[in-house]
Amino acid sequence: MAATITGRARDLYSTWWTRGEAPRPLPPAMVGNVYALWLIALTFKVLGSSWDVSWHFKWLRDDLAPPHLLNTAGTVLVVALVLFHSYTGYGVDRLTLRFMQAGVAVFLLAVPLDVINHRINGLDITAWSITHALLYLGTAVMLAGVVRGWWRYGPAGRPRIPVLALLWLFVLENVWFPAGQQEYGVLAVAAWDRGQPQAEPILLQFAADQIGRPVDRASVLHFALPVPDWVYPMWLVAAAGLVLVLARWMIGRPWVATAIAAGYVAYRCAIWLVLAGADFPMSAVPFLLLGVAVGVDLAFAARVPELVRPVLGAALAGLGGAGAAWLQAEWLVTPPIDYPTFFTGAIVLALLWIVAVLVVRAAVFTRWAALSPVR
Repeated sequence: MAATITGRARDLYSTWWTRGEAPRPLPPAMVGNVYALWLIALTFKVLGSSWDVSWHFKWLRDDLAPPHLLNTAGTVLVVALVLFHSYTGYGVDRLTLRFMQAGVAVFLLAVPLDVINHRINGLDITAWSITHALLYLGTAVMLAGVVRGWWRYGPAGRPRIPVLALLWLFVLENVWFPAGQQEYGVLAVAAWDRGQPQAEPILLQFAADQIGRPVDRASVLHFALPVPDWVYPMWLVAAAGLVLVLARWMIGRPWVATAIAAGYVAYRCAIWLVLAGADFPMSAVPFLLLGVAVGVDLAFAARVPELVRPVLGAALAGLGGAGAAWLQAEWLVTPPIDYPTFFTGAIVLALLWIVAVLVVRAAVFTRWAALSPVR
């Protein structure tokens, strides 16, 4: 058995680990296998990231904490895949490969910068920091390459569209990740108000010392909810909304934006149950994403001129997000929300959507995409 496995591994290595320039064709089954490894790597990263937020609302930072190790396992596999594509040229074109390489480079640069930041400044009490933003940016650029690679080279057949939707779900998770600060923070403050803080005393003391206060509600607010109330609704409509617009545009199937948002919300519900069972801090689940996604899908279903759709879609996304946020606040819990910001977020989304339409119309984009229709 061992000899057989070793022999097959040797055959695979000698067949596929050969130097070449992208793009080099692969059999459809091999393309599926390579991108299945991408899905595994991204799953490790998402699971580690989800656990990491909860971990940092309970304990002080630990560079070798289990969620960091889980995330690192995914990163190692990502780096190995980018090396495979770079060396062999299989399964990618040059632009796709550049996205992957640039994204991984930014991410790997951000990791030591984040460690240095913590060594110098101590606990980084917000997901909205510069070094963290570099991690998200690197991941986003890398994901752009993976999405484009599957869009171009994913084999025809039943898995093509579901895998593309799953990859966009990973994009949505990456873009939405910093909002977890507020989603965990609101429950951390509520736990303090109940007299049952979930954070360890050493973490609360550290956070209080950073602002020169005793451990009190003000220090907990500074640790748990350090960003203004307008950030959450703005990010919901403008950033998450744009991801859902681009996903719906690329995949071209009715209600796919809602399906992607629902898939992400379902994941958050599942990880909520796992973390709760393991006695880790829990978060508010962003059900309100569904309101934005439904607004996006309704806009694509409407028969309106191409440059009218962004205005209609942004209005529907803003209204859907605000309505869903109000319902969630009434029945469950949401982070603090400045509701007029939904209007501002809708304006920003409309502008970004219009820019996207104009970019897609440009001849340079046609050369950049160089794609056949999604099968």
